[in-house]
Amino acid sequence: MKRIIGFAIVLGTLCLPAFAAKNSKTVDIGETVMVGSKKLPAGNYKVSWTGTGSNVQVTIAQRGKQTVTVPAKMVAGNNDEVGIVTNKASGSNILQSILLNHLTLNLKNTAS
Repeated sequence: MKRIIGFAIVLGTLCLPAFAAKNSKTVDIGETVMVGSKKLPAGNYKVSWTGTGSNVQVTIAQRGKQTVTVPAKMVAGNNDEVGIVTNKASGSNILQSILLNHLTLNLKNTAS
């Protein structure tokens, strides 16, 4: 019995990265944007998220450089393109939403 439980734990641990990959995409940000209090320069970012509905945590990371995590609301729906929506406020481009193929992540904790 202990072997079966041990095998199940090992198998479950090995499968976790496969499940995590479903909740991540890469997004090109063409201009410097503000996310919360962090400034993210233009570049290619990995966007990953956990949770559903209005209780989502979004992490935006650039390889070896910038990482920021903010709460968001996930809205299901098809988008024509993967991209971002910004709003210009106080001289800065504020990241409002991330558009992915089958959902939109509306960031909650952005400066306005």
